Amino acid sequence: MTELLIGLVITIAVGYYIVKGYKAAGVLLTAGVSLLIIAGLLGHSVLPAKVVSTGNLFTDSLEYVKYMLQYRGGGLGLQIMLLCGFASYMTHIGANNVVVKQFSKPLSFIKSPYVLLVAAYIVACLMSLAVSSATGLGVLLMATLFPMMTAMGISRPAAAAVCASPAAIILSPTSGDVVVAAEKAGLPLHVFAVETVLPVSISAIIVMAVAAFFWNKYLDKKNNTPMERVDISEMEVKAPAYYSILPFMPIIGVFLFNGETIPGLKIDIYTIVVLSITIGAIVDFLTNRLNGKVTLENLESCYAGMGDAFKGVVMLLVAAGVFAQGLMSVGAIDNLLALADKAGAGGVALMLLLTALTVAAAIATGSGNAPFYAFVELAPQLAGKLGLSPAFLIIPMLQASNLGRTISPVSGVIVATSGMAKISPFDVVKRTVVPVVCGLITVILGTVVLVPMYA
Repeated sequence: MTELLIGLVITIAVGYYIVKGYKAAGVLLTAGVSLLIIAGLLGHSVLPAKVVSTGNLFTDSLEYVKYMLQYRGGGLGLQIMLLCGFASYMTHIGANNVVVKQFSKPLSFIKSPYVLLVAAYIVACLMSLAVSSATGLGVLLMATLFPMMTAMGISRPAAAAVCASPAAIILSPTSGDVVVAAEKAGLPLHVFAVETVLPVSISAIIVMAVAAFFWNKYLDKKNNTPMERVDISEMEVKAPAYYSILPFMPIIGVFLFNGETIPGLKIDIYTIVVLSITIGAIVDFLTNRLNGKVTLENLESCYAGMGDAFKGVVMLLVAAGVFAQGLMSVGAIDNLLALADKAGAGGVALMLLLTALTVAAAIATGSGNAPFYAFVELAPQLAGKLGLSPAFLIIPMLQASNLGRTISPVSGVIVATSGMAKISPFDVVKRTVVPVVCGLITVILGTVVLVPMYA
């Protein structure tokens, strides 16, 4: 329990200093390195198995910072930088204004921005079928839908929350955690994903959409949040109408190439964004009558956007990753697992306990997958002892891990979307917390009603 208390105290301290206005990246990085050093002093392994030790616990903690810079800077960080650069480029050449101008006319009959918010949320949830990464999807939506949402009158925190939320409920039957969950539940993938999980997921999404409508409306009114609805008649649009397709090139590319829609051709999200920037530059070059100098000058906005993304978003992701590893290395997560294993509760009580522990771990670490993969190993054993169906325990845990990540101020998707929106992670969490709680309650009730408790 000592390790759990250490993790809890440092997590509370992190929240306190971030709320007080300290730079989040510095706070998380300091807390993460401190936890790694404490883990070493307590005799725990500082580094995960895939990272080679330096032979000293202090330099091992710095070695993990280096690893995260390489791993997130070159992987997810690169994706974020590319998409932020693309978004800056689209704004600079006027493509985003063209989109707003064109879409505002058919949408003008919808007077409430909150109806538009719900519509955008549903579209974003459907996008999760094509993009499995919560952070990757959030960044993609921030680069494409966010400018249009804010221009149509949705407040920045509400629009960022929409971009951060679609992966809170799992829809894709082929995502990695669903595959693992089906295996541990002892059910065929199509039975588990489509017949068991999908009805619960759809119910939760509907409830969360309704909750998002009323909760965002309440917060905007309470906080007098600025609504940035653009007066279309006064909007200056210099770019031609055909530029309206350019901001959506990454989304189109995901559906066309990030799979095998076109047989034999599969392109990952990084190349899709590079391709989108290239197409944008070619169109801009032709529009400017083959003026290469102007085209290359416009592209500078893309590079500047990438640099801003590294400073404002990627370093936060690195720091959050170090903090999450610190919590796991010090043994806080193992202590939570021990609590679950010792629980001598009935079926529903055990399900609620495992769900609560999964949510707590997801909020603390900012990860959806890590807590689920850790806790799901317990479910078949605990279910066997009580004669329960493993699926009855696993389905709420599966959804809870993703829901918990959506209200964690240190999760990748919250850090990335808030950074791109230039608002605090806590402003986004404040917008997601009530819909997430409503979604979690729906998942629990849906499991009790739709999933047999006993094997």
